[in-house]
Parts: sequence; C-alpha cells; structure tokens
Amino acid sequence: MIKYIIVDDEHIAHDIIKGYCDTIPNLTFAHHCYDAIEAMECLRTDKIDLIFLDINMPKLKGFEFLKTLQNPPKVIVTTAYQEYALEGYELNIIDYLLKPFSFERFVKAINKIQINEGVKEISNVKKEEGSLFLRSNKKLIQIKTNDVLFVEATGNYIKIILKDSEIQVREKISDIINLLPQNEFFQVHKSFIVAKKHINEIEGNRISIQKYIIPIGKVYKTNINKLF
Repeated sequence: MIKYIIVDDEHIAHDIIKGYCDTIPNLTFAHHCYDAIEAMECLRTDKIDLIFLDINMPKLKGFEFLKTLQNPPKVIVTTAYQEYALEGYELNIIDYLLKPFSFERFVKAINKIQINEGVKEISNVKKEEGSLFLRSNKKLIQIKTNDVLFVEATGNYIKIILKDSEIQVREKISDIINLLPQNEFFQVHKSFIVAKKHINEIEGNRISIQKYIIPIGKVYKTNINKLF
C-alpha cells in the first residue's frame, strides 16, 4: 500500500485529489496538510510514501519545502504553474500535473510510481490463451474467459463470477484487469470489471448481468462509451 498526504492550501484541490485516490487500489490516505509546516509535522510523526505537492503556498513554497527534506518520499506535483516543471524534475519528482488535470492523467502519474517500484508477478492468477489459471483454496483451477460474467473486488480478494459458479482469489483488481482481453472487459467501478458480451441492460448508473446488478462509478462512466 502507498500511504499519501496532500499538501495544498486550497480545499477544493484536496477534495479532487482524495476523490481520485479513493477510486484507485493501493492508495491509503494519511493526512490533509494546508501548508508545508503541517506537512513537516506529518513526515516527522508518520511514514509517508507519497506527497501530492502544490507549489504556490503560504509560509514556505512547495519546492523550498522539498529541498529541506533529506530523504523525501515520492512526490507528484499538482499546480497551476507550468513554468516550474524543469525545476521539479531536477528534484526527482515522479510527475508534474497541471491543474485542472483529468482522472486519466492522474492515473498515468500513479502508474509511474508502480513502474518505478517494479511490477510484481501475479502469483495467484496466470494467463493462458483464452483462459486463466487461478490458485484458490490450495487448488489450481482453469476457467475460460468467455465464461466470466464480472469480477468484484472484496478487500484483499477478488471474486470472479462465472455463469454457474464463483471463485475467490487473493489478488488485486488492478492486476486482474491487465490479464483479461482489453476489448471484452471494462472496469466500470473501483470494485467491478464487467464482460461486455454478458451485459443484459444498462440503465442510469447500473448494469444488469443475469440476476446481478452492478454499479457504475462516476469516474468510470467514460468506459461505458467504449461499449458502443
């Protein structure tokens, strides 16, 4: 898990960033900091992996604050000022986001953290042509991707719902989606991936698949357009 703080003097910026983070697995919120002094105290008392950092703040500017840190966490800059990007990269920031930034652009920045840390091999799910091998309850089970209705995240596990059964696997939804055919499966909520071919009906913010009703998350509505 990546524990993060938001350092920004604008309350609306906190709301947007935390709202985006809440939809992404592996991000854990730690503190709201409205200036660099508050951020220093957070770093002193807690182990923080990531800072979302604004530049133009009272008391101490973002980069001035960053230069005071001997072993800073990873940093993603969120600012309305594009002219400081070069200085930011010289300070080894992960990414530089210009306000207002989209959810898609935000996800790209988060993915850079995962790439820099190295992608771990998925141990409980293996991909084969047209099928997946799942390790569940000390058994290795092969399923056909054509039989998958949807995938649901439940804590540290995912439930793979098939036509006539379901299988629970200790895995992350962000990993399983990379193993499913991209044109056939779509993430429609932070906790749900659906199979396009099995959708019966879409009405409002809900998808009907057989007897199941699946919610559509606000930030994933654009994925619904890919279905048509």
